[in-house]
Amino acid sequence: MPVVKPRVISALAVATVLAAAAAGACVGELPPIQVPEIEADIALPMAEDSLRFAVIGDAGTGGRQQYDVAAMMAAYHRRFPFDFVLMLGDNLYGAESPDDYRRKFEVPYAPLLDAGVDFYASLGNHDDRSQRLYELFNMNDQLFYSFAPDGHDVRFFALYSDYLDPVQLRWLEAELAGSDESWKICFFHHPLYSSGGRHGPDLELRRALEPLFIEYGVDVVFAGHEHFYERIRPQNGITHFISGAGGKLRRGDVRADPQTAAKFDDDGSFMLVEIAGLTMFFQAVGRDGQTVDIGDLPEANAANGRNP
Repeated sequence: MPVVKPRVISALAVATVLAAAAAGACVGELPPIQVPEIEADIALPMAEDSLRFAVIGDAGTGGRQQYDVAAMMAAYHRRFPFDFVLMLGDNLYGAESPDDYRRKFEVPYAPLLDAGVDFYASLGNHDDRSQRLYELFNMNDQLFYSFAPDGHDVRFFALYSDYLDPVQLRWLEAELAGSDESWKICFFHHPLYSSGGRHGPDLELRRALEPLFIEYGVDVVFAGHEHFYERIRPQNGITHFISGAGGKLRRGDVRADPQTAAKFDDDGSFMLVEIAGLTMFFQAVGRDGQTVDIGDLPEANAANGRNP
């Protein structure tokens, strides 16, 4: 099996609060997040007994964009109460002291954490492996893991894309083969498909992972690394999302590409997702609270009849 080598590399926003937060960071004290009051445009059905979650990537800067996006996520949570957040890596840029965990995670997401929202992390190229020990990332000392929310026909697979070795590939194949859930969703840092000018697609990862995704019926892949939002047209029956603008932005980086179904590289963003039966609904939201992409996907395995 192939080994992918490690990489070595780094309107309605609460501007007043973030200015104070930036100043407070210098003295080690940060004020609580102020969640803005908004008339959120919820484009999701909010069906009874559906599974609801959010997605962020490349968020952990401790800076203005992260705090803005976090505040907007909390504002949307009031209207669309999601149960957990998928983290797509680069969870902590720079130092990773206890104060960094507080300033780059616990403070910005305090309103969500206080509301009982769980965070499930995958690691990126800027993350130390010791993050797997941090209780609030729910990695349980594992660099890669899977989980299935109770009462839902969905399983999530968190991968460590910075070092994909044969051990992880064997684990993934066994996990996918043993999953009988209708929805199989993978999330990790480096995208298999991307129109980004700075990075672009990770072809080594694609060669290693895509055959397993196809064989065992993965429906959706979430990745970060690129500091923008992009939705890729289905590739081999699989829809790929990039949501890497939770804390950093690479403005104007998405190149013209026929594979791009939607893009947003003008500002920070996050995603809201709802799975109701055999349909997944999604809404990408910008830092100012405006919707930048919406849509729905059928459960590909059922639609294509390719469940193993």
